[in-house]
Amino acid sequence: MEFKHIPVLLNECLQGLDIKENGIYVDCTLGGAGHSSHLLKNLSKEGMLIGIDQDKDALKAATERLKDYKNVQFVHNNFYNIEDILDTLDIPKVDGILMDLGVSSYQLDQGERGFSYMKDAPLDMRMDRDNKFLAYDVVNNYTFDELLKIIRNYGEEKFAKRVATFIVDRRVNKPIETTLQLVDIIKAAIPAKARREGPHPAKRTFQAIRIEVNSELTILNKTIEDGVNKLKKGGRMAIITFHSLEDRIVKLKFRELADPCTCPKEFPICACGKEPLVRLIKRKAIEPTEEEVEINPRSRSAKLRVIERI
Repeated sequence: MEFKHIPVLLNECLQGLDIKENGIYVDCTLGGAGHSSHLLKNLSKEGMLIGIDQDKDALKAATERLKDYKNVQFVHNNFYNIEDILDTLDIPKVDGILMDLGVSSYQLDQGERGFSYMKDAPLDMRMDRDNKFLAYDVVNNYTFDELLKIIRNYGEEKFAKRVATFIVDRRVNKPIETTLQLVDIIKAAIPAKARREGPHPAKRTFQAIRIEVNSELTILNKTIEDGVNKLKKGGRMAIITFHSLEDRIVKLKFRELADPCTCPKEFPICACGKEPLVRLIKRKAIEPTEEEVEINPRSRSAKLRVIERI
């Protein structure tokens, strides 16, 4: 299967990054190089792109797609390590950083990866298949309380308690091994009316397990801080999120970096001495147009936020 990457909010990302033709840019979630292929078109030969991805399939596809460009560095790693990655490459500062936090269509559509609740596959969900921790481990080894916490917090599932209960009860007899086995359990846990009226009943629980397997939310705050530390003055960071949990983390972290003062509001002047590191390019998130959503329905929930180092 071809690793396709339809870049979400492409023009908005390129505008938000305010690309300099001889600048150095980092795509922290290279994927199929959908964004990066267009970013490179805006760079001269003196410019550089560092493409990071923890999925070797993505890196292989991106390497092929960008084979005509000589000013690209491909890195198999987690963007959590952005400071170490740039230090290893002897790059002290960069002009822009892009993160697209969505799961790629390739990962969703490739049955064996276990991301999809529509196809039968082993419970995997690893973005980096060198990791040993699987969705299987979450589903079969987490306690009831641990399952309840991630399904409620990461999946924002209204029926989290019932889903966790049904999972724990079902695995007593034998392990839950495949995605469709888990889907059947979730469907049984969620009341019929909710199954009929809402999104696919397994969507939120699968999201929660995927986030847990890949530590998607726990690494985000530190990654943003480290990335900002690596931005040149005037350099920009653009992050695309696809669900409210991610967007809330990005929004609050950007706001904290733009206004770090901890003094009580009644203080006439700042006494804490904390100065802003960035400015918000726009206070509200940028969302896809109706035309983009029609062409690419998976862009519907996307939000883009951009900051600039000061």
